Amino acid sequence: MKGKCLCGNIEVEAADTPDLALCHCSMCRRWSGGPMFAVHCGADVNFHGSTPTRYSSSDWAERGFCPNCGTHLFYHLLPNNDYILPAGLFQDQGFELATEVFIDEKPSYYEFSNQTEKLTGQQVFEHFSAEGQ
Repeated sequence: MKGKCLCGNIEVEAADTPDLALCHCSMCRRWSGGPMFAVHCGADVNFHGSTPTRYSSSDWAERGFCPNCGTHLFYHLLPNNDYILPAGLFQDQGFELATEVFIDEKPSYYEFSNQTEKLTGQQVFEHFSAEGQ
């Protein structure tokens, strides 16, 4: 799948990924203004054009954005080199909402009606630590 930032200075390429996840963690909500609609793309992600600006948001991850228009480009898990990309980058891609993570941090002022797998923050960390072994 191919996408781009708002100004078009950065293009993104990743393998087609049909499953969409929502992250309700406080950092994603602060970063994106609501839950982050994201696709887990693994390590095989390519950026073309301008170089994304990177921000170390924790000991285990960094977030990237376009230095020109500020579009959010990725959440990068450092231990396993996984990229999680905002779904909005890919305007022509069809996605299906499959999972909601950090459901224990979701505020009460919104609710999605889709039937999804729901994971707490602890379950997410357990899942990723098991993948790294």
